[in-house]
Amino acid sequence: MNRKASIKTENLTTGYEAGRERVEVTRGLDATLYSGQFVCLLGPNGAGKSTLLRTLAGFQKPLGGDVKIAGRSLRSYNPKELAKAMSVVLTEKPMLENMDVETLVSLGRTPYTGFWGRMDASDHEAVEEAISLTGIETLRHRQVQTLSDGERQKTMIAKALAQATPVIFLDEPTAFLDYPSKVEIMLLLYSLAHKQDKTIFMSTHDLDLALQLSDVIWLIDKKYGIRTGTHRELTESGDLERYFVREGIIFDHTDGLFKVDKR
Repeated sequence: MNRKASIKTENLTTGYEAGRERVEVTRGLDATLYSGQFVCLLGPNGAGKSTLLRTLAGFQKPLGGDVKIAGRSLRSYNPKELAKAMSVVLTEKPMLENMDVETLVSLGRTPYTGFWGRMDASDHEAVEEAISLTGIETLRHRQVQTLSDGERQKTMIAKALAQATPVIFLDEPTAFLDYPSKVEIMLLLYSLAHKQDKTIFMSTHDLDLALQLSDVIWLIDKKYGIRTGTHRELTESGDLERYFVREGIIFDHTDGLFKVDKR
C-alpha cells in the first residue's frame, strides 16, 4: 500500500503558559504520521502524552513550530475543515441520557449535515458502515447510559468513523476496560488502520499490547524527550529499556517485552 503523509510536525514545541510562566513539555519534534498506520504514544503519567495529543489535534496551540495536516498548517484550518480532517475520541465518558447508539454515531456526520442535521442517503450509508465496522449492530437501539465501558468505547469509535476523517486521535481508549475488552479495542483499531487506510494515533498505558500491535511507537518522557520508531528499532536502540525499566521491571530482549523481576 502506498502510504501518504497525513500529519507532520516541524520543530514542534508543546506545553502551556500559566500567567507569565511558560512550561515546555516537549520540544523540537520532527515526525510524520502516515495513512494505514496504527501508532501508539507511550510514556509514564505526567510525561505530557495528553498535551502532545491535544496539540496535534488542535485543541491547544503549540508553543513553537508547526503541525501540518495534508501539507497544510493546522493554524489555517477553520473548525468545519478540521472536523473533516480529523476525529478525536477522548477518555471522558459521554454524559448522555435518552440517546440511543445509532443517534450518537450519527452525530459524527455533523460536519457534513450542518446546523439542522438533515442526513441524506450518503450520511446514512456512512453511519451504517461505521456501525458494521465496529460490530455494534446489536447495540444500535440501546440507550448510551446502559452500555458497558467496552461497548461505549466501540460506539465512540463508530462515531469517529462516521465522521469519515483520514486521521483518528484517541486518548487512552482502553482505560477502565478489562483485559479481553482492551485486546478487542486494540485489534479493532489495528484493523481499521490497515483495512480502511486510516492514520490512527492513540495514547495508552497498555504497554505490552501496544508493543505487540503498533506499527510505530512514540515514546515520551520528561528526562529523555521523544523517540519514534518501530518496536524493533526502539528495542535495538535501547530506548524501550531506557524509558521503562525501573526497579522490579526487566526487559526481555528475546521477545522485546517487559517482565516482572521476582528476584
